[in-house]
Amino acid sequence: MRGMTTAALDARAGRRCHNALNSLHSTHYFSPDLGRELGALGVTDPRAVNFAVRAAALGPVGAGTVTATFYNYKHDLVARHVPAVWETVPPGQVLAARARAVDATLRRLLGEEALASAEMSEAAGLALRAADGCSRGARPLYSAHADLPVPDAPHLALWHAATLLREHRGDGHLAALTAAGLDGLEALVTHTATGKGMAPRWVFTTRGWSQSEWDAATDRLRERELVDDTGELTERGAALREEIERETDRLDAAPYAHLGAEAVARLTELATAFARTALDAGAFPADLLGKR
Repeated sequence: MRGMTTAALDARAGRRCHNALNSLHSTHYFSPDLGRELGALGVTDPRAVNFAVRAAALGPVGAGTVTATFYNYKHDLVARHVPAVWETVPPGQVLAARARAVDATLRRLLGEEALASAEMSEAAGLALRAADGCSRGARPLYSAHADLPVPDAPHLALWHAATLLREHRGDGHLAALTAAGLDGLEALVTHTATGKGMAPRWVFTTRGWSQSEWDAATDRLRERELVDDTGELTERGAALREEIERETDRLDAAPYAHLGAEAVARLTELATAFARTALDAGAFPADLLGKR
């Protein structure tokens, strides 16, 4: 593991590192292993699976907590599955099933050689050290996951650390969205308009919003001159999205400053290589991203 460095940390270095780690973290959401593990416990609806595995660290919470912490899901959809899902399987069993699914997914996507490699151990150590720089205040999803034990296996330790860093940034991102005056659906619409978000079909399938609700949110954004008549971001809208990302970077700077510039660059390199291997192995649906 590389030592701390006094080299200056580029303002977007944390964002780049997060993006690579988040790609690795997110593979399990699209994995058949996750559905199989939860299905064996009686949870078969993909939306219930999603709510259960991400919220389980919070304990047997109600729909309001999930809607608040997930932010861009329609509350009516959440309430159809939470807290009822905890009557089928308690959070502790969900967490164990999630861990089994992550293990199977990473073994399938990355291969046994990668899991046993020195690079995997190095990446896990660096990511865990970065996570030591995270803070709990006003970060409910991060703080809940930070209470979970660190797995022994390096690939699972890396995934655990990636989850901590992902939820830490995510909690801060919600604060930035709120400060910018974007509700959950408006955040989805503007993010999709950047060309980087989920395609609307996936939003409707997984987030519970209808086309009419999407259109109404677009109208609200048009009144604020954030999108134009075609639904594309205006100059003002693009500037707002970039300001949100800069504020998110600022709120998420601590773990990467704690790790140091040289180690952040190395972790980004390692995580990017693992994420590319997973992508090449078909980790994500081909139509996940884009406007159509």
